[in-house]
Amino acid sequence: MEQRHVNLILIAILLIAAIWIDLPQNPGIKIGNFEKRFETVLGLDLRGGMQVILSVPPEVSVTQQNLQDAAIILENRSNALGVSEVVFQTAGERIIVGEFPGATNAEDVINKIRQVGQLEFVDFGDTPFPEGTVIETDFGITESSTPESPNPESTPTATSTETSTPEATPEASPTPAPIRYHTVLTGRDLKSVGVSRDTLGRYVVDIEFTDEGARIFKEWTTQNVGKYLGIVLDKRVISSPVIREPITEGRAQIEGNFTSESANALAVQLRYGALPIPLNIEQIRVVGPTLGQDSLQKSLLAGVIGFIIVMLFMGIYYRLPGVVANMALLTYAAITFAIFKTIPVTLTLPGIAGFLLSTGSALDANILIFERLKEELRNGRNLRQALDLGWKRAWSSIRDSNISALITSAILFWFGSTFGASFVKGFALTLALGVMVSLFTALVVTRAFLETAVFDLFKDADKKPGWFGL
Repeated sequence: MEQRHVNLILIAILLIAAIWIDLPQNPGIKIGNFEKRFETVLGLDLRGGMQVILSVPPEVSVTQQNLQDAAIILENRSNALGVSEVVFQTAGERIIVGEFPGATNAEDVINKIRQVGQLEFVDFGDTPFPEGTVIETDFGITESSTPESPNPESTPTATSTETSTPEATPEASPTPAPIRYHTVLTGRDLKSVGVSRDTLGRYVVDIEFTDEGARIFKEWTTQNVGKYLGIVLDKRVISSPVIREPITEGRAQIEGNFTSESANALAVQLRYGALPIPLNIEQIRVVGPTLGQDSLQKSLLAGVIGFIIVMLFMGIYYRLPGVVANMALLTYAAITFAIFKTIPVTLTLPGIAGFLLSTGSALDANILIFERLKEELRNGRNLRQALDLGWKRAWSSIRDSNISALITSAILFWFGSTFGASFVKGFALTLALGVMVSLFTALVVTRAFLETAVFDLFKDADKKPGWFGL
């Protein structure tokens, strides 16, 4: 079996997989606990939604690192549970821009952004509290300004979001002063958080502390076996695990009746608990879905028209190689779109423009090869020699042009990340992915298709120079 036949088999497998991923109603993949869906993700300008502009208050000093960290935390909070379209980016020295494609409820967006996210590990003593209970802690309170917190065990009360039970308020004191529970550690002491399964297949949340956090946690758990450690976010209890044994290595597991969704939700709350700076909402802008849908339809129509014109030109001017290039171009489009759905890439109008521009790179490589091929045929080479020399001599030009395009894409992506220009990032990402796929199709797919056509399907092609535009 010749190399072109091996390449054809690999291309066929890749193309079948790409077409399957590209199907509009693709069911996705589910193997055991692994699940992957293939969906087209549309950005704010195509799908509609909301854009929020946040600013750091003037009286607060802020570094670029603080601003970038806040943007990452906000984005991770929104995206870590599967909503992969939300984007937060810095713009300038004190601004963060958030985009919520498909969002229609401004109140939900505001509540998500305004969540302070102060994570605390609190000593509950012998009294666990149900999820949702609001408590007070001594975190951030100095002894000089506030009396010493009472013993949590002496008065098992707390302010709750649910209706208070008779046990919640001692009869002797109808209006007890709220107590403060001691904060053992905060979210700053966490090093990593993840979700796994124990030996019985139950979901658990794995946490690892920093070196200092591990030291404090070791001392506390050694002295408080059998006690409850409250995990509190913004003074609201999200879990009350019991300490079963001293934890001396800085790693722990939170057990409970978790599902995959609830375990990951808790992990997200632990991992992205605190914002390093306060933020004000300066503006909320709504992008209507009608405008986005109209833009999408016009973009797709323009893309289809451009594809048809290019394919007609290639077929008329280059004849047989042009028809082969058109087949390779369709293969390129199927593979690239499959990659966009697999990652997934959020498609915006600039992103679609980057994809269409990378199509030009795919055709540019083919044109360079075909022109070299025609030169070799004019110089008296036979078809096999002309094909080999055509690809070999066009390679340096193809290599340099594609490397230049990738460098440009990297610079644009960095610019978009640094200055909050998400549309520039989308353009750069789709352009870079398209250029890499176009390089593969030009060097592998087009050659395999053309060699199959002239050596297997049309064996007398070398006697018909007109088929090659000569």
